[in-house]
Amino acid sequence: MLFSNVIGQEDIQQQLIRSTEKNRLGHANIILAPEGAGGLPLGLAFAQYLVCENKQPDGACAQCQACVKAGKYIHPDIHFSYPVIPRKPGDKPISSDYAAEWREFIDTHPYGNAYDWLQFIGAENKQGNITAMECQDIIRKLSLKSFESTYKILLMWMPEYLGNEGNRLLKLIEEPPDNTIFLLVAENQEQILATILSRTHLIKVNPLPKEVIVDALISRANIPAAKARQAATIASGNYREALYMLQHSDDDYHELLRNWLNYIFTGNRVALQGWVEGIASAKMGRENQKQFLRYFINLLEHTLRLKYIDRSQLAFSEEETDFAFKLQKLADLHQMEQIMQELDNACYYIERNANAKLLFHALSVKLQYIFKKRPIPAV
Repeated sequence: MLFSNVIGQEDIQQQLIRSTEKNRLGHANIILAPEGAGGLPLGLAFAQYLVCENKQPDGACAQCQACVKAGKYIHPDIHFSYPVIPRKPGDKPISSDYAAEWREFIDTHPYGNAYDWLQFIGAENKQGNITAMECQDIIRKLSLKSFESTYKILLMWMPEYLGNEGNRLLKLIEEPPDNTIFLLVAENQEQILATILSRTHLIKVNPLPKEVIVDALISRANIPAAKARQAATIASGNYREALYMLQHSDDDYHELLRNWLNYIFTGNRVALQGWVEGIASAKMGRENQKQFLRYFINLLEHTLRLKYIDRSQLAFSEEETDFAFKLQKLADLHQMEQIMQELDNACYYIERNANAKLLFHALSVKLQYIFKKRPIPAV
C-alpha cells in the first residue's frame, strides 16, 4: 500500500518519512489510531516505504520489485501478526495459517476493525487471540536474516489481543537483531500490555476530519455528496463507520427509533416486547445494535444543535430534523444527557457480549423513568 492510498493523515506520513530519512526511527513503534482513522493503512504504507529500493520524498516508488511484492503483501521481509481463532478444537493457530485470508481482507477492507476481520474468517462468537504459539513464531521469524531488504519488519495489528503471552516478546523488543523494526498498530492504549507499551515509541493518530471523510466517500466510494455529509457527521472521524452506515442504509434506524420511543411513551408492553425481540435477534447482530444506539446519540446531539444552529447547516434529513424538534419538547438538556449516558453504557456492554434481550429491556425501562423525570431504578 502507498501513502497516497491512505485517507488524510499527511502530517503522520511526513513524520514517518522524516524519521527514516534522518535515521531517527525507533526499532519498536506503536501507531495508535482510533477505529477508522487509518492506523492499519498507515502501517502498511510505511512498511512498503521501508523496503522500497527507490524511496521518494512522498513515499515508496511503487515501481521497484520490493514495492511490487509489498503491494501484494508477499514481501519476505514484512511479517504480519494479527488475532486468529482455532479452525477446529485443539488447534493452536498462528497468523500465517490465515495468510491468504489476511491478504484479501487488507486489500478489500483496509479500514476494517477487529470485528470485521474475525467475521471475515468465520469466527462468529469466538474470541480472537494473538497466542503464545504466535509469539514463538515471531521470535523464530525475526531471528532469521533478512531475505531481500535492509529491514526485517513485524507489523502486528491489534496488539490489544496479546495476553500475558506477549511478555515472551519483551527481550526481542528490547534487544532486536540489527535493522529489525516493530510496527504495532493499535486502537486502545489501555488494553496494551504495560510491559510492551513502556518499551515502544508511541505515534498518536487523530480521528479524520469530517471534510476528509466526505471527500473520501465521494471520490472512493462514489457516494452522493448529501449522503456523504450525513454519514461523515454521524461517524465522528471514523471512516469505517461511515462506510458501514452507508452499506447498511436499508436498515431504517429512524423508523426503528420512532417505534421504540412510541412504545415506551404509550406503555405498549406487548409491542415493546416484540421490538426488543427484533433488535436482539441474531439477524440484527451486535454491530447493527451498536450502530443503532450511536444513531440515537447523534440524533440527540443534533437536537441540541438545533437550539443554536440554523437547520440548513446541519447534515440530517428533513424527517430526522422534524423528529429532533419533537424530541426537544419531550426531554430537556439534563434528560438528554442522562439518555446519552445510558446509550453509551449500552454500547460498552454490547461490545462485551452482553445479553442483548436483557440489555434492551433494561434500557427501555431506564428511558421510561428518564422521560418521567423519576430516579432510575437498579435494573
